[in-house]
Amino acid sequence: MTAHDRKRGGAPVGFVTELDGIEAAAVIYLRLWGDGPDSQAQVWNDLASRLGAEGGRRALESFESLFSLCIRHGRRPLMRHAVQCKCLGADESCFANFIATAATGDREDAMLIATLLVRADVAPLIASLAADFGHALKRMQLAAPRDLHRQAVPHTLH
Repeated sequence: MTAHDRKRGGAPVGFVTELDGIEAAAVIYLRLWGDGPDSQAQVWNDLASRLGAEGGRRALESFESLFSLCIRHGRRPLMRHAVQCKCLGADESCFANFIATAATGDREDAMLIATLLVRADVAPLIASLAADFGHALKRMQLAAPRDLHRQAVPHTLH
């Protein structure tokens, strides 16, 4: 991967606060999950507290599999910003749109977006996982995160 590839996927394209609740949650969970075990525990706690133990476990399994497949079979590394960064990166925007599209049941468009993230043969699997995870986020009835990043750190990439 070249420096140009890293910059392209991490280039700011907006702000997390401009996203709806499902899209913003997808980005925040993506960032947290990539930060390691302590942050992954935060994801589990949030899902379990909002969806119950069983619902949280199913949502976490879908998200964990989705993340793992994107890492293992991605067209290139999925770039993400720091958890508290107010910027929205290009890859994060694509991921958020993917989850939201899959959650609406628009399988064709979700499959198309999936091919931007992973190899074509893996796209059907991640589209299904994204739909499962997106439906869980819908059940959480998330509000748009207007105050989510009051203490956002300056723009940084991981």
